[in-house]
Amino acid sequence: MKKLLFVVLAVLMLFLAACSKDERSATDNGTKESGLDEEKPDTPAQTEEEFIYPLTGIGTDEKVDNRIISVMVNNHSSARPQTGLSEADIVFEILAEGMITRFLAFYQSEMPEVVGPVRSAREYYFKLASGYNALYVYHGAATFVNEMIVDQGIDYLNGSMYDNDGNLFKRESFRKAPHNSYLQLQAVYDVAEGKGYETKASYEPLEFLSDTEAESLSGNAAKHVKIVYSNNPMEIVEFNYDETSGNYFRSSDGEQTVELNSEDPIQATNVFIVETFHEVIDDEGRRAVDLESGGNGYLIQRGQVQEVQWENRDGRIVPVKDGQPVGFVPGKTWINVVPANPGMQQSVTISNE
Repeated sequence: MKKLLFVVLAVLMLFLAACSKDERSATDNGTKESGLDEEKPDTPAQTEEEFIYPLTGIGTDEKVDNRIISVMVNNHSSARPQTGLSEADIVFEILAEGMITRFLAFYQSEMPEVVGPVRSAREYYFKLASGYNALYVYHGAATFVNEMIVDQGIDYLNGSMYDNDGNLFKRESFRKAPHNSYLQLQAVYDVAEGKGYETKASYEPLEFLSDTEAESLSGNAAKHVKIVYSNNPMEIVEFNYDETSGNYFRSSDGEQTVELNSEDPIQATNVFIVETFHEVIDDEGRRAVDLESGGNGYLIQRGQVQEVQWENRDGRIVPVKDGQPVGFVPGKTWINVVPANPGMQQSVTISNE
């Protein structure tokens, strides 16, 4: 009797298991036939831009092959505020004649309609432009400087040859010459092509930090940077760190540097200060500036400063530590060149205030 009962129970268990399996199959088939899948949590697509702008390290979906344009921008007090500086990828600030600095602004990732006021050329500026394989745009120069530009094969556009032509350059009435010549940047490539210059180029990107590397930067606090080019006349540049944006806001002689029309502040993600030999070479106060030999530098990023060396590598001025390039944080860079006499220790103050 017990044996019979055991057999009956075993048969019953097999029957129930088979029914359960059929039900699961029916459910699965129904799901597949109806085209319905089990709900899955939404996961955002992980996309990375295929290309980057070589001077900023910012990603883009479009191929970057437009040639860099470099422009001599006036920094005389009568030329402030300027136009177009906020859209430059890199700005070099170097003494011209006297104790007034002048800018060499590089454009590639952004192309403002107007840049200026534009001023005259100097040897160390056009050599920088050539080192970055950039078209060099200026307005006027001493005869011997123009001859050097031609003799050295620099691809240039000289505003004195297009003065107020309404296409490449325009004189504005709200300022007086020589502080009123403005470059119409959108016309540069067409005019350059007319001179037989290449307007397309490929570039190796500068060295940039990853997001993780940028977040783990270490160094001494650098919330405020002050560079004294001269006390008489006053030529003092300051950079103040903004924690919200992670950028430095520039000021000149106590006034924030802004765009002329929009009044947008000029910002830099990286402030790179380099020290090098300067020499006055003529009665007009023109200088020779050594941008070949390398030397001491400060690299200021994310509220911190590192002491570095600078080197000219294939024409580019880059920060180096222990023989290896130090990366920039992706973004815009302002490079201030200061004389070795009196040197950075005397002319640069970096603090946490």
